[in-house]
Amino acid sequence: MNLNVTMIAQAVTFFVFIWFCKTLIWPHLIKALESRQKQIADGLAAAEEGKQSLERAAKDADTAIAQARGRANEIVAQAEKRASQMIEEAKTTAKVEGERLVAGAKAEIDQEVSRAKEMLRTQVATLAVAGAEQILKREVDAKVHAEMLAAMQRQL
Repeated sequence: MNLNVTMIAQAVTFFVFIWFCKTLIWPHLIKALESRQKQIADGLAAAEEGKQSLERAAKDADTAIAQARGRANEIVAQAEKRASQMIEEAKTTAKVEGERLVAGAKAEIDQEVSRAKEMLRTQVATLAVAGAEQILKREVDAKVHAEMLAAMQRQL
């Protein structure tokens, strides 16, 4: 065989092989590469969208936490205000009740003093009458009068 014919046969075989690859294998490879390229692009887009969604969720969570803290602070402030109001109301009620009790006690003391004075007047009048009777029954004597007055003073 001749070297030229061998070379031509190899060249023809090579061109047939290239044509075979180009028509049957190359389109499948291109489709597979494009499919893989599309999958990678979709994955990158989904990752970017997930990242943005995560950032939005973090911002929303921060906003919700800030709102919750603000509401909690409002609730605490309202509770403190209500507690101080309740304390003031209790103080006022206790003061009014104390004043009422003191007034009642004073009134009772005044009544007791009036009763004691009345009883004392009655006893003094009775003693004065009894003393006068004793003075009138006896004869008039300064010494006896002095002794009787001293005895009455001891009884009072």
